Amino acid sequence: MGGPFVSDPMLSARRLQVRLGDRTVLRDIDLDFGPGWTAIVGPNGAGKSTLLRALAGLQPLEHGEVRLDRAPLADWPAPQRARRLAWLAQQGEAGGDLTVIDVVRLGRLPHLGLFGLARGRDEQAVRQAMQATGCTAWRHRRLAELSGGERQRVLLARALAVQSPVLLLDEPTTHLDPPHQVALVRQMARLAREENRTIVAVLHELSLALAADRLVVMAAGQIHAIGQPGDPLVQRTLVEVFGGAIRIEAVPVSAGATEAAAAAAEVQWVALPRL
Repeated sequence: MGGPFVSDPMLSARRLQVRLGDRTVLRDIDLDFGPGWTAIVGPNGAGKSTLLRALAGLQPLEHGEVRLDRAPLADWPAPQRARRLAWLAQQGEAGGDLTVIDVVRLGRLPHLGLFGLARGRDEQAVRQAMQATGCTAWRHRRLAELSGGERQRVLLARALAVQSPVLLLDEPTTHLDPPHQVALVRQMARLAREENRTIVAVLHELSLALAADRLVVMAAGQIHAIGQPGDPLVQRTLVEVFGGAIRIEAVPVSAGATEAAAAAAEVQWVALPRL
């Protein structure tokens, strides 16, 4: 997964271009995503969330095409697409009057339809998703009663409950404290490596992103570098697109330059402010 193209992509973008009003926000994006965890990073206004929405089929394209399992995304019937590709928005929404377990059960709708009856495997998927995100203890509380971080964990559980082979996450660590950020990083790594899933996440916290299998570095609506976190070119590009305001260092796992890096065994690189 070192370059833009992979041999057997689950999700692909070709010549992607998006305009919002009179401004081109994505230009000539070519990407393949195969099994593994890819983090999309870059400064504010880089086009990261727009790219993720385009990959999810939620953003109209001026030009180009997104393919899921080699077929045009637009050709997929909605129920089938929802079973293959799950999405977590940056500001996820769900009815505040619903209980936690009912919100997570919504993740099984692509498999059940509106009037389908849940079976044992559906309830098992719901339980596993809540356990993975640490929200089992409040399964009977209403979403409106939860803090921002707790809500985020429930909405993430809903996305995980789909059990889709492709998972798109827009700023999934929003509102999460460092221990739960690290738990999410470990969960993404486990899903990618043990279950062979394709995970694409926009991340603001660079030290968490550096734990991914691959980075896509964006700025001004274009891709500036693609590669593994330890790639010197990727690291130099990261420093450049952030205007030299950061530095990237290798740290022993036990040293932990940041709280998140210290707790995540997979993290070998950290991004620190250049003061």
